Order: sequence, then structure tokens, then C-alpha cells
Amino acid sequence: MGKLGPTEILLILAIVLLLFGGKKIPELMKGLGKGVKNFKDGMKDDDEESKSGSAPAK
Repeated sequence: MGKLGPTEILLILAIVLLLFGGKKIPELMKGLGKGVKNFKDGMKDDDEESKSGSAPAK
């Protein structure tokens, strides 16, 4: 499998636009951004817990 060139990226973007429409894409990106932020916050919390030496209560 090779690298994605500009033509392939444009084709993928065109297909996504056709599938979801112009109004849905900003909502999808907003949701994706929130998910990535939550993931990063969770990873940071885990790092802080492991550095403090306390185990999470289960």
C-alpha cells in the first residue's frame, strides 16, 4: 500500500462530502475534536496518577 497523494485525498474528501453533506461535516469535526480532547485529558490524568504513586480505587 502506497502513500496517499493529493488526488487520492481530494477524492476521499469529495466522497465524505457527498455522504454527509456540507452541514453535517462541522458537527462531525466538533465531535471528533471533543473526543480527542477527552482522550488526551484521560491520558494526562493517568500519567499524574502513576507519578503520584497512588493506585486508582476499584
